[in-house]
Amino acid sequence: MGKIAFIFPGQGAQFVGMGKDFYENFSTSKEVYEEANDSLGMDIKKICFEGPDEELIKTENTQPAILTTSVAILKALEERGIHCDYTAGLSLGEYTALVSAEAMNFGEAVPLVKKRGKYMQEAVPIGKGGMAAILGLEKEKVLEAIHGVNKYGIVEIANYNSPEQIVISGEIEAVKLAAEEAKKLGAKKVVLLPVSAPFHSSLLKPAGEKLKEELSKIKINDLKEVVVTNVDAKPLTDKNEVVPSLVRQVSNSVLWCDSVSTMLDNGVDTFIEIGPGKSLTGFVKRIAKTANKEVNTFSVSDISGFEKVCDFFDKEV
Repeated sequence: MGKIAFIFPGQGAQFVGMGKDFYENFSTSKEVYEEANDSLGMDIKKICFEGPDEELIKTENTQPAILTTSVAILKALEERGIHCDYTAGLSLGEYTALVSAEAMNFGEAVPLVKKRGKYMQEAVPIGKGGMAAILGLEKEKVLEAIHGVNKYGIVEIANYNSPEQIVISGEIEAVKLAAEEAKKLGAKKVVLLPVSAPFHSSLLKPAGEKLKEELSKIKINDLKEVVVTNVDAKPLTDKNEVVPSLVRQVSNSVLWCDSVSTMLDNGVDTFIEIGPGKSLTGFVKRIAKTANKEVNTFSVSDISGFEKVCDFFDKEV
């Protein structure tokens, strides 16, 4: 077996009930939720387990909820003796990757991402911004669609998720027009996303500046694992690179496809998605297929997924 990567989901992966089975079955996971409640001064555990959905989908709740759930599952895997060589996360998930690498303390990271969510939401009034996923259209054609409508408003590429999926972000009318152009240029499918802000666009630069102030108060430690960043798709080599990277990440494109390619090129052949949802596993499979590389992929969002990973490593040993 080659190297192992832990990968962590971002906003949109959340669901009511996430992490409850880990809380009930692992004391180390339970401790994570209790620490999150103490750090936040609120019952994020209840929002994760019981909702209601309208509370969970509020950006300033979603972000600490996903981080907490992902770390709770991570701790159960680590307790089982499963560790990684590389780690990365999609957008918000990069904070979980940094916690995994011990660059950031979980107790400080949870209130930080709550503020991150608040700043991102406040940067653009609700209803002014939007995002759309474009499926089955190459990057050059997506850029063509954007350039054809940018006189009507700001619209940019937010996420390069896989060879088959690119997400655009910006002012809602321009996003809708670009989506229509993408269809004309041959996109297999275009989906307007149910988000409350135009994430990873230049419209969120004010949020990045506010976040920079909060990050300056956080202790950043030397990295114990290799973290591949969203903004450069390269490994962080110095703890002093962490804060600038996270500030840029708010308003820059997420280079997820390139990040996975970087890990593949460095010998990673086993990817374990840790946290709610399974979308990153699908992206990894498509990226690896395009690169003609064989990979093992696992999604650990529930006890069943946890047991599959454990069985795999038991056999490898």
